[in-house]
Amino acid sequence: MDLLHLVDKPEGWTSHDVVARLRRILGERRMGHAGTLDPFATGLLLVAEGRATALLGCMSLLPKRYRAVARLGVATDTQDRTGVPLRTSRVIPSESEVREAVARLKTRTLQRPPSYSAVKVRGERLYKAARRGETLEAEERPIRIYDLEADTSSLPDVVLDLTVSRGTYIRTLAHDLGEDLGCGAHLVSLRRTATGPFRVEGAISPVSRGDEGAPDLRERARTPAQAIPHLPRVTLTGEESARVRHGRAPSLDRIRLQPAPLWVPLPPGEADWPLALFSPEGDLIALGRLGDGEPTATVRLLRVFP
Repeated sequence: MDLLHLVDKPEGWTSHDVVARLRRILGERRMGHAGTLDPFATGLLLVAEGRATALLGCMSLLPKRYRAVARLGVATDTQDRTGVPLRTSRVIPSESEVREAVARLKTRTLQRPPSYSAVKVRGERLYKAARRGETLEAEERPIRIYDLEADTSSLPDVVLDLTVSRGTYIRTLAHDLGEDLGCGAHLVSLRRTATGPFRVEGAISPVSRGDEGAPDLRERARTPAQAIPHLPRVTLTGEESARVRHGRAPSLDRIRLQPAPLWVPLPPGEADWPLALFSPEGDLIALGRLGDGEPTATVRLLRVFP
């Protein structure tokens, strides 16, 4: 089967644990996920099955929404509650000071990945160097914070509801909030509530699923066509569809292009979304990019679904 599964990752599970669990239940080796969640985090993980794994590249570009809790007064080496405290402060800023700092945080457009992350520097994962006591520093990367709201009524805990671009580290935002306030901070909880148009309310839990749960999982999954409402598209003729299925790129008049049913912002560094090519019957048969040319342009095929 070629499907996209919405999974509510439990606390204590790695993202790989979730994929391994679904492999066993569904009996499918071709599986992968879009957007890693740390073991202590919970929430929505998109898991693709079969040839739908070809969609993971564009699924990973989707913005993500989180509900997070940052605790002021303690900074840790991992920037979250799994780490070792580095410094503490008994002086907690006022609610107005925290709100002002959150407003400044919202304008951030660059972020340096934390030392305990899987980002590579000179071919080595940062967390591996950090565990040896060595310090490797990654370059700052562009990010976007599309929305950020804070509840400061329970200080020293600050509840953050935020939507960010891919590659944004929420624990680093919590850390930076504490640095700005001068008291230190770390992330104590994190839940992903949405990825693009997909919400955790529609996700399934892998915890109570026995090996007999495959039919229910697949019944609640999305087809490839349903998984990409954020992509612009074109409906091909039967003859064009047959050629594309054999890897022959079509030339299209731009007037045939249709906008995405759902607008979703692109992350920094991406010029446009891939183009979805549909058969006359409504099946997704390929992803591509439209080349230069007016009014007709050739599509460069990125992935063909036989």
